[in-house]
Amino acid sequence: MIKKILTISLLLTTTVWSAFNADISPIDSNIKSRMVRGNSWHEGCPVLLKNLRYLQLKYHDFQGRDRVGEMIVHKDIAWDVVYIMEELYNIGYPIKQMRLVSDFGGNDWKSIEADNTSAFNCRKATGSKKWSNHAYGKAIDINPIENPYISRRGHISHKKSLKYRKRIHYGYKTPSDIATLLSYDKAVLIFKKYGFRWGGDWKYTKDYQHFDKR
Repeated sequence: MIKKILTISLLLTTTVWSAFNADISPIDSNIKSRMVRGNSWHEGCPVLLKNLRYLQLKYHDFQGRDRVGEMIVHKDIAWDVVYIMEELYNIGYPIKQMRLVSDFGGNDWKSIEADNTSAFNCRKATGSKKWSNHAYGKAIDINPIENPYISRRGHISHKKSLKYRKRIHYGYKTPSDIATLLSYDKAVLIFKKYGFRWGGDWKYTKDYQHFDKR
């Protein structure tokens, strides 16, 4: 099996972070088994496994440590996601954790409760009978507690997200404050540079965690 490996060296003068790196590979038998057992993929999903890619991505966690996360995306956006994550790493944007939704039994609620950044999940869109863009591997939810889904009526389902209803940076420079996404933030602009739409721009409902690319 041939893997595409991307290693990008960075010159950092004020931190001890090592070089950003990422790994892109096809879905092998082990990853497929995790996806099936974890209820994130099954026969009848709108995308074939051969069209998905398994990513391993370095990121900064909320304690400022380097971690390697996992994500599954559609092959068409795999390199875009790598470049985005490289830029987020460069600016020091923190991510609470980055695990496959399979680790949460394919349960989007549990993944959000864990403040987990994720992408592919074979599920329907919230409040719809249509497939979500996550079911195609073309959507990413990032730091979902700090960046909640807010319904048209203003409802937030996750209690830990209630304090993030007011979209503002308080200037404390805490990981949670930096992770909160506003329209002018570098992190949002990075996604948009690569052609992703942001749920924070939606007219009625707001999905501040959500980025997708059609």
